[in-house]
Amino acid sequence: MNWFMAFLHHLVAFILVATLVYEWLLIRKPITLERARSLINTDRIYGASAMLLLIIGGLRLFYFEKGTQYYFHSIPFIIKLILFAVVGILSIYPTVTFQRWQQGLSRQQVPVIHEKTLRLLQRIITFELICITGILLGAAMAAKGAGYIS
Repeated sequence: MNWFMAFLHHLVAFILVATLVYEWLLIRKPITLERARSLINTDRIYGASAMLLLIIGGLRLFYFEKGTQYYFHSIPFIIKLILFAVVGILSIYPTVTFQRWQQGLSRQQVPVIHEKTLRLLQRIITFELICITGILLGAAMAAKGAGYIS
């Protein structure tokens, strides 16, 4: 069962990264009706994958793998959790922004987005991707025992 949980964890992590990269690509182009709808739908998949990743990761932490005694003594694992929380907090602004577009999109109106807001969204999504790189590094380090304190 450990291998299956690891597979699910990695699958959902890849989905999360793919959707965030897709958001990053979409937000760099002019916002059209189609692009705005794609951003909203992609962001929903991103949010769902983040929740699934948290659930599956929690199951692995508490019921599979090396257990809490090991991981809560791992500095890279703790940093990984902090970065995951940072990404979650950062993702609130883009999600709220995209959801605000929903009503106008139902009336076939292209969202009006100010240049300053667009740049902020681009920076946030870029920083989320940078944090995810740190999460991947922390995961690899924790799995191999780097930074373990007894």
